[in-house]
Amino acid sequence: MKSSISVIILTFNEEENLEKCLKSITGLAQEIFIVDSHSTDRTLEIAKKYSAQVYAHDFKNQADQFNWGLDNLAITSDWILKLDADEEILPELKDEILEFLPKAGKEISGFYMKRRFYFMGRWIKHGGYYPIWFLRLWRKGKGRSEERKMDEHIILLEDESRRLNNDFIDNNKKDLKNWILKHKNYASREAEEVKAGEYGMGEKRNFYYQLPPFLRVFCYFIYRYFFRLGFLDGKAGFIFHFLHGFWYRFLVDAKIYGLSGI
Repeated sequence: MKSSISVIILTFNEEENLEKCLKSITGLAQEIFIVDSHSTDRTLEIAKKYSAQVYAHDFKNQADQFNWGLDNLAITSDWILKLDADEEILPELKDEILEFLPKAGKEISGFYMKRRFYFMGRWIKHGGYYPIWFLRLWRKGKGRSEERKMDEHIILLEDESRRLNNDFIDNNKKDLKNWILKHKNYASREAEEVKAGEYGMGEKRNFYYQLPPFLRVFCYFIYRYFFRLGFLDGKAGFIFHFLHGFWYRFLVDAKIYGLSGI
C-alpha cells in the first residue's frame, strides 16, 4: 500500500532557494504546504508554480511557526516531512523513502535522516559536522517541534524511529552578508536563553556552558578545527569553522556578558 506524504516548508524571502527544494520533492510529496512570513520577493510565485498550498502567518520563532502549521494546515497525508527552503532531498533518499515507507510497521512512527551541509559551495565533512541526524519524517500526529527559541528539533511523541541511509542537502544560496545577519539574530536569542537557564541541547551543550566564558570559545574552535579535522574542509571550510565555531560563539558570550550588566 502506497503511503502519502505532506511536506511543510517555512519561508520568508526564499526566492534563491525555494525552487531547488520544491524540485527535489517532485514525485515524493502528495501535498506541499508553505507557511510564509509575508515574503516580499518571488517566494509565493515559485510556490504556486509547484502547486503548493500557501498560508501566511506572523513569525515568532521557528518552533512556534512550525507547530502552528501542524495545528492549522489541512493535512490529509499519512506522513509529514519537514524541510527548510534551502534544503533538498537527494534522488537516492527519495527512492529510499518511497521504497521503505510502505513497509514500515505500525511500531515505527519516525525516520531520522543525515544532513549534508554546504558552505560557499563546499560540502563540510569535518569538524563534527557530518553526519548529523535529524528527525524529519514522521506519521501525522506523532511528531512536534520542541518549544524553543533556538536549536529546536522535531521530537517523536510515541512509538519507535529508524534511520534512513541516504542524505538530504542543506545548501543556502544566499550571500555571506545574509548568513552573518541571521547569526547575529541567533546569537541574541541564544544568549537570552542561556541567561534564562533555558538553553541546553544534550550533554555536549551543557558541558560547553560549564566552561569559563570566552575561554570556552577558543577551546571549542581548537577542538573542532584541529582535533575534529575541520582543516580538511579547505578554504571554504576554514571560513565556515572560524565564523560558526569561533566568531558566532564569541558573539554569544559577548551578548551574555552584556546581559549580565557587568
